[in-house]
Amino acid sequence: MDFANFFIQLLNSVQYGLLLFLLAAGLTLIFGIMGVVNLAHGSFYMLGAYTAYALTGAWDNLFLAVLVGAVISLAIGWTLEKILFKHFYKRDHLDQVLLTFGLIYIFEEIRSMIWGDDVHNVAIPGSLNWSIGLTDTLSYPAYRLFMLAVCLLLALGLWLLISRTKIGMKIRAGAFNSDMAQTLGVNIVRLHALVFALGVTLASVAGMLISPLSSVYPYMGSQVLIMCFVVVVIGGIGSVRGALTAALLVGLVDTFGKVLLPQFASMLVYVLMALVLLYKPEGLFKQ
Repeated sequence: MDFANFFIQLLNSVQYGLLLFLLAAGLTLIFGIMGVVNLAHGSFYMLGAYTAYALTGAWDNLFLAVLVGAVISLAIGWTLEKILFKHFYKRDHLDQVLLTFGLIYIFEEIRSMIWGDDVHNVAIPGSLNWSIGLTDTLSYPAYRLFMLAVCLLLALGLWLLISRTKIGMKIRAGAFNSDMAQTLGVNIVRLHALVFALGVTLASVAGMLISPLSSVYPYMGSQVLIMCFVVVVIGGIGSVRGALTAALLVGLVDTFGKVLLPQFASMLVYVLMALVLLYKPEGLFKQ
């Protein structure tokens, strides 16, 4: 592999890793703070992709579609937490699994009724529909660089929110010991709604960003959900820093595995997870 090819695959792996982080960060926050096993998390990724498809088709502007879609996702997440999830915090994980598993079917049926079961395409914005030449025969799409930059900014923003703000301090306190945080005056009810809405929005934005590259199709959330759980387990349940580290590791292993060892590519990520759990059963970082 020459340097140009290596550089392209490195960019792809970082881009994929940061996209996984957007998904896994919300999942690990929801579980770490609220203790909810949310199997429907991948459905928010799918709904985000379909929202981008619908809004881009109406307005012919992906950037506006992502901004409006993020606001819609935030409202959906807040509403779902108030109507459904807040009643399951003290319930067994089996009850949570049944609830979120049922939501997958509900969201898929809603998707089928509104958009049908066909595969749809989202057009890349004209301003980003070009490539940067690396060699005489190799180039890199500008939209992938745009997506990488947006994911990086969102990851940085989430880190600043968690580590540098009062809200982040409350989130960390709630993740460490929610009962003690509530005793000290933290509004846990509002915190739960905020964290759940944030997690839904991050997953939805990830779906909107990837839609021009992967197309929009039924059950696309189910495929990415497994990889999200792998990232959460490797990084450590409840740890945002662990989710970022694990997502980048998974991105590297998956991308370069498909190039260098294609016959073993489908199992390399799970081998990585097994090795991490063998030496660090709680993941790379504790909550």
